[in-house]
Formats: sequence, structure tokens, C-alpha cells
Amino acid sequence: MAKNNQVFDNVLDLIGNTPLIKLNKITAPLKGEYHAKVESFNPGNSAKDRIALYIIEQAEKHGILKPGDTIIETTSGNTGFSIAMVSIIKGYDCILAVSSKSSPDKIDMLKTMGAKVYVCPAHVSSDDPRSYYEVAKRLHEETKGSVYINQYFNELNIEAHYHSTGPEIWNQTEGKITHLVACSGTGGTISGTAKYLKEQNPNIKVIGVDAYGSVIKKYHETREFDEKEIYPYRIEGLGKNLIPTATDFDQIDEFVKVTDEESAHTAREIAKTEGLFVGYTSGAAMQAVKQLNEAGEFDENSKVVILFPDHGSRYMSKIYSDKWMEEQGFFDSENKVEAQGIQYIK
Repeated sequence: MAKNNQVFDNVLDLIGNTPLIKLNKITAPLKGEYHAKVESFNPGNSAKDRIALYIIEQAEKHGILKPGDTIIETTSGNTGFSIAMVSIIKGYDCILAVSSKSSPDKIDMLKTMGAKVYVCPAHVSSDDPRSYYEVAKRLHEETKGSVYINQYFNELNIEAHYHSTGPEIWNQTEGKITHLVACSGTGGTISGTAKYLKEQNPNIKVIGVDAYGSVIKKYHETREFDEKEIYPYRIEGLGKNLIPTATDFDQIDEFVKVTDEESAHTAREIAKTEGLFVGYTSGAAMQAVKQLNEAGEFDENSKVVILFPDHGSRYMSKIYSDKWMEEQGFFDSENKVEAQGIQYIK
């Protein structure tokens, strides 16, 4: 517990109660009012701090985690960082199976936080023994005294956001929110937040953001898993090639798909217009809002909350690298100006 509102016992006391920040310039052409729930204000710089602390403390409460145990998890980077941070404070060892799609920045951060990291190929099926899902399972079986968090299939992932993110948004908007727009990876953030908000007002519309190359949107619409939807894409922590049980599809009204390229440019636009240095999935969420506005989803009375999940510092070698953007073919004649701005005096 915090001793007062400025002095804290440890970094974990800073998790949650992130700010809701009004968006002004980037939303100027759009109908309605827009606020971002900026999760990079968590000490681990992402929304995943919430589930890491909640799941670990629930495991302690039920005697599943004991002193000296090892925590194992599958992660695209943010959850791993949060689990490593919590493990340091609470005294657990940490082993992480990470997708090779994760930025080098994220992987270096995990190592810096004392985690043992296994980097697994991204573009293999979820049941391939090399996938980060299967590697985490194997490590759990081989490591005595280990607990596998398994965020994709852990109901506590939803509970964490039901008890924190949802109430915070409801209180911060004074119950006036009309739309929630959030990316869906494991689905815990959007599902738990939506569940709480819809209990307060069932008319709140919850819109999930998915990636091209992911099965989530089609599964939501048909309840059928379609392998033909799967192909490689670049956005981290968004979409899936399996169906996570941590996604409560009944709480989500619809999904919108966004492209890698537009999401990258929109993340950069957020930084340049709002002064918020946000991650790739934040760009994806904002890009979805633009598309929804074009489709006539919002009007002058709309009060939209967009969840920005993490911080831009985790993508310095990706979307904030002109070299990477150039390599992906993301700089065309329209966006080439983004590659300019640095001049070297000789």
C-alpha cells in the first residue's frame, strides 16, 4: 500500500489508475469527442502490468506460487516485461518464450529485467513444437516448481481488467462513454473492460481491432476457425493464429481490421500531433477509429475511449526506425517526408 499519494513501497504500487487524455489535433476531422486511455503510464509502460500483478497475486493467494518458484510465460514482449518486473519485487525466477516477431528492443528489455528468454519462430503454427506456446509448455514440464501463466487461456486475464481498467474508464468519463475501441490479442483487456462497462450501460458499443493475417475477426462473425485467414503480418500483440479463451467474444460488438502500414504511420502521427509516444498497437487502435469514422460509426454525441496499450520506446528498431520503415516499403511518395528531418552538419 502507498504510504501517501507521493511515496510508494515499491514500483508495483504504481500499477493502474492510468490517465485518460483528450485527443485534440489527430481527431479534429472526426465527429465526436475522443479520449485515450494511456497505459504506458503504468511502471512497466503497458497494460500488461495489470494482468501480471493480478494473476501472480491470485496464484499466491491460492497457494499455487510459493517462495523460490519459477514463473513461465508466452509473450510478444509486454507481458513478459511486466511479469519480469513483478518477479523481481516478489522474488521469483522468470522464464519467457518470446515470438521472433517481437522487436529487438523488447527482447533486450526482458533480458535486462533478469528473465531467461527463449526466442521462438513467429510464423509457425500454434501446435508446432517450436512455437512459443509449445516451448513454454515444455519448459513448464521440465522446470520443477514452475507456474505457467498462460495468458491466452487464463480467465484471470479478463478479471484483471474487469476489476481495474473498466471501473477506471467508467469513473473517468463519468459514465458518459459511448464507444470503447481496443486492440485484441489475448483478448483479456478488451473483454474484461467491456464486461464491466456493459454492466453499467449495455448500450456502450465495444469495437475490437484485429490485423489482416489474423483469425479473430472472422471467428467473431462466424464462430468458425478459418486457417485460410492466417498469413504473416508485422504488428505485435494484435490478432492471433488461434482462438484465445481469454477473449469473451460475446462482450465485443464488432471487429475492424487494420493494415501494418497504416497502423505504423498512424502511431507516428499520434506522436507528432498529440505528443504521445505510443506503440504499434496504439497506432492500430487509432487507425481503426479513423476507419470507423469514415464508415459513419460516430456522430457529434459520441464519447469514444481508445485504449493505447504501450509505449513507443519498445518499437525504436521498428516503426520509429526510418530504415525499418523503408525496408517494409512503408515510405511511398506520400509518406516519404517522414524519413526526412535529420540534417548532419559537416
